[in-house]
Amino acid sequence: MRKLPLILTSAAALAAAGPAFAQSDTSTKDFSVIGTVPAMCFGGTLEGDDSVFDLGVLIDTSTGYLRTDLSAPDKVLSGAFCSTRSTIEVTATAMTAQTFTATPPADFSRTVNYIATASGWTVAPAVYDTGSASNPQATQTRATAFTGDITVGLSDFSTGGGSDLRLVADPSYLGAVTVTLTVVD
Repeated sequence: MRKLPLILTSAAALAAAGPAFAQSDTSTKDFSVIGTVPAMCFGGTLEGDDSVFDLGVLIDTSTGYLRTDLSAPDKVLSGAFCSTRSTIEVTATAMTAQTFTATPPADFSRTVNYIATASGWTVAPAVYDTGSASNPQATQTRATAFTGDITVGLSDFSTGGGSDLRLVADPSYLGAVTVTLTVVD
């Protein structure tokens, strides 16, 4: 009778060892991979090295009035992008005489107004008129992430105070245009 318990014990040991032989030779573990992309904008790179809109002589030297044919080549910001919804805004300051800073005499002005446009980012371009008190079109919104070129141009030059005024002599009339891309929350 002593042998029977030994046989039962050996059978129990074999039964317990059975699942160990049935284990898989593969074990799988899952890992998450996470990261973030911040909302950001980059205003692009100016094509060429010239960031100046040089209009040359502003007046018709036979009349003293602002030239009607003023123009300058557009400037292109290439490779601009925003990783999310964004706005483009263009602002500008009128060109003003830098040396002659006093109030101009009657029939003269020291200001040249113009319209600055930033196009290519949104369906409607961002437009800023330096002669206007209100510029509701200066900021435009794009609903999606985007990459592309922004073309900045100037047009519609006018004498501050009216077309019947001449400009005072000055070696430097200066204005500025700023284009800003901003992430929209």
